[in-house]
Amino acid sequence: MRHISTTWVAVSASLLFIIFVARVLPAQSQRSERYTEGAMSPDSSLLYAPRELYQAAEAYGPDGRTAYVTARFTFDLVWPLAYAFFLSTGISWLLVRTLPEHSLWQTANLTPLFAASFDAMENVATSLVMVRYPARTPGIAAAAPVFTFLKWLLIGASFAFLLIGVLLGLLRAARENLR
Repeated sequence: MRHISTTWVAVSASLLFIIFVARVLPAQSQRSERYTEGAMSPDSSLLYAPRELYQAAEAYGPDGRTAYVTARFTFDLVWPLAYAFFLSTGISWLLVRTLPEHSLWQTANLTPLFAASFDAMENVATSLVMVRYPARTPGIAAAAPVFTFLKWLLIGASFAFLLIGVLLGLLRAARENLR
């Protein structure tokens, strides 16, 4: 990833991310509010228990569960690609310019890809619970919160790596200006 993270690619990924955050996320959030009606949404929660996932499935009702699953396999297929592209290329672009080529930290650009993978696993698990509701799927319902937590942990770590890259870049620029 670090070899393809040219300035043009990093800028393109940033613009795509900004457009998604400014235009697509608010519209999706409004749609989501209509079917969740204030109930917990698993994909935006950090921690939840399987019973809370079943409570959400009950609260959504049949139409809400259908809308939830549809969103997981339309919008939520593209959104993880957008944030992973932005974070991976941004981290790569910054770290390749601030750290030695063989630094282990260069692999930090893989973190967003793992986040997107857990996001996909979360989508499958929560959708299975929604589709099968009121039938119980205990193993899947227990795995869903783990996938969600790991997704958010890795997204947070990805943004931390991005911030570290920015700070390293600023330090490097300051050192060069002092010379």
